[in-house]
Amino acid sequence: MSNLVMCNPLMSNPLMSKHTASTVYLVGAGPGAPDLLTLRAARLLERADIVFHDALVHPDTIALAVNAQKVAVGKRAGQVSTDQRFINRSLVEAAARYTTVVRLKGGDPMMFGRAQEEIAALVSAGVAYEVIPGITAALAASAQLGVSLTQRGIARSVTFATPRIGPDASTSDWAKSAVAADTIVLYMAVGQAPQIAAALIAEGKSADTAVAIVESATLPEEQRIFTTLAGLTASSLTLRGPAVLCIGAVFGMGSGAIINAARRKIRGKNTSTGAAFELIMAVDARGY
Repeated sequence: MSNLVMCNPLMSNPLMSKHTASTVYLVGAGPGAPDLLTLRAARLLERADIVFHDALVHPDTIALAVNAQKVAVGKRAGQVSTDQRFINRSLVEAAARYTTVVRLKGGDPMMFGRAQEEIAALVSAGVAYEVIPGITAALAASAQLGVSLTQRGIARSVTFATPRIGPDASTSDWAKSAVAADTIVLYMAVGQAPQIAAALIAEGKSADTAVAIVESATLPEEQRIFTTLAGLTASSLTLRGPAVLCIGAVFGMGSGAIINAARRKIRGKNTSTGAAFELIMAVDARGY
């Protein structure tokens, strides 16, 4: 006998029991550029009553919520951040007062966005919710570089990971898991780049493995840096915007990433952070 259970979520959703008139939408704002927002996300923002938004969401995206109350609940490394428990409680309280509540998150809500904690709080309170996907930073960086994270004969596996550990989180053996993949994309990692590179090398990744760093992907101020793990161990990066570390053979010196970058206009100032880098380019993402 089969154990497969099928259900219609609209008919059997237990979240509809207490707050049938309101819904909290966990919306992905995408990697940065406002025009990469999904149509569903844009329509929800237009009719939202209140929007709780991350610090990195573009102002033009937030502005789509023309009639909504806007509440900043962002988190930034090394800066004063909103406590997650406060966000959870605020979403539940807002659902009791408003019909359409939007929790606007950078990238995709389900990728390093602590969405599960918010979902758990909503479920516990009997509040209906819906998740609206967005483009996560790893995919945006891949698109901007013109380099697929998977390539036939080179990369058949991808790992998305973060080395960052929160104050209430247990230690993570992220490096051992990451090196098992052909392509690695690390979130919230640039501030610890030398230590991260050393950890990956210690787990068996070649020091010559190619690295591409993409800062502020899809925005006019986007920058790309190309190096190797060995180069990262001796680097001192100073980046202002959000960035991802892309690691693997697909980002090698002969890849489309380098070819595309070479065609772009290189900014006048020298952004080199040390002789350890094989090649560092800050490029204008608006023109070839």
